Amino acid sequence: MKVKVKSWTGVATWRWVANDDTCGICRIAFEGCCSDCKLPGDDCPLVWGQCSHCFHIHCIMKWLNSQQVHHQCPMCRQEWKFKE
Repeated sequence: MKVKVKSWTGVATWRWVANDDTCGICRIAFEGCCSDCKLPGDDCPLVWGQCSHCFHIHCIMKWLNSQQVHHQCPMCRQEWKFKE
């Protein structure tokens, strides 16, 4: 007996692996997207600091641009450096 597949629809789920469930700046879940984006995923990636705090890329960039002198993590106030 042979089976012929006429059509196929792939379904998948994804989840960011972060130390928290929500962005510490916008307070929106990481499975969602920041207020600047329309769709979650690659258009609204997460970034980690060396302090291990995680944020939407757009949220932390706005935060850093609003800082006058020192670029600090909004959670722990350590100097913000992107984790490599």
